[in-house]
Amino acid sequence: MTQSQKNALIVGASRGLGLGLVETFLKRGWRVTATQRKPSPDLARLKADALRVETAEIDDDASVANLHNRLASERFDLIFVVAGVATQAHDPLHEVSRAVAAQVYLTNAISPIRFAETFLGCLAPGGSLALMSSILGSVSLNEDGGWETYRASKAALNTLARSFEIRHRAEGVSVLVMHPGWVRTDMGGEEADIDVATSVTGLADVLEARLGEPGAQYLDYRGETLPW
Repeated sequence: MTQSQKNALIVGASRGLGLGLVETFLKRGWRVTATQRKPSPDLARLKADALRVETAEIDDDASVANLHNRLASERFDLIFVVAGVATQAHDPLHEVSRAVAAQVYLTNAISPIRFAETFLGCLAPGGSLALMSSILGSVSLNEDGGWETYRASKAALNTLARSFEIRHRAEGVSVLVMHPGWVRTDMGGEEADIDVATSVTGLADVLEARLGEPGAQYLDYRGETLPW
């Protein structure tokens, strides 16, 4: 890695937005470490000297700790936790089993913050921690209901992200909580507003423009601030 080359860690990059972000940052000259839960054929097809692929399970503390040990010598300008789930997102809360609801909360809210705590020391000076949230996590914008367990998990992530930033405020940590838009992915569905390329291009633009800004910001892929 050259001295001026930026370095990113993209967590949850096997497909969809994570994969698109890896491709986008590589094209922009970044060095990228991408994580997958299991071997990803799409990620394996990306041939680049600046790409490193690691396997880790964000819900498993031992797996995250092992990943940290493997990457302990690295310093990242951007650590972006993209991984998330939307299991039974269309079902109302009372129709979702406690086990499924708890797993959605764990993966979408708890695990990203625990990952951030583990990897905070790997963040380079002037770097940012980014977390993939959703506009559905905005409590004040919830006027239509629906997606109840998913909404709640992203609202929890937003709250925990703010608490994380406050806890590390003396260190000047930069936390960027991102909404990617309604994207045509396996999660977003075919009727979504935008494609992956539009979303990840916008996300990368915003992340590069806001890199290192202290505090916690809740932004969409166009750089607009969202209400918590």
